[in-house]
Amino acid sequence: MESTLNPRRLCAAALAVAALFLLAQAAWIPAKAWLGQRLLEAAWHRVQSGEPDARPWPWADTSPVAELAIPRLGLHQLVVEGASGRNLAWAPAALTPVTGGDIIISAHRDTHFSALRHALPGDLVTLRTPTGERRYRITHQEVIDSRDTELVIDPSGNRLTLVTCWPFDAVTAGGPMRWVINALPA
Repeated sequence: MESTLNPRRLCAAALAVAALFLLAQAAWIPAKAWLGQRLLEAAWHRVQSGEPDARPWPWADTSPVAELAIPRLGLHQLVVEGASGRNLAWAPAALTPVTGGDIIISAHRDTHFSALRHALPGDLVTLRTPTGERRYRITHQEVIDSRDTELVIDPSGNRLTLVTCWPFDAVTAGGPMRWVINALPA
């Protein structure tokens, strides 16, 4: 008995393999993001239990340092130390120590800080660290050009600054404009 390849079956099999490959590729980023958040949460619990520098995974070069929330917006994010591009892929990142003085936290506009487009002066912001919780109220919002404006950090200050790219609906990422929200102790 001689076997011949049926072109329709061969084409259907090739399409099925291609579809499975595309589905797996599309699921990879959300699955990786979900797992990353679970690992960050576990590391945050270890930080709260007194383990300094609890890394979410063995090769991580950061650890969670705070928990940021804006209740009216439903925003609740862990904050990691150091604002490298790699860290910002996983969570908002602290550009400054969260232990005192002015605090600057940055995150991507289309993921972790997407809700900031709806922030309003007067909104409550909480920042919980291993040493306690601080409450802030948003006082001011503005768009700045990062090419000609620097954020001023006062080590003895008490301001919380949240920074993300702007505009929120930009087609391409990485422009020079930034959405800056300032908050003072409530």
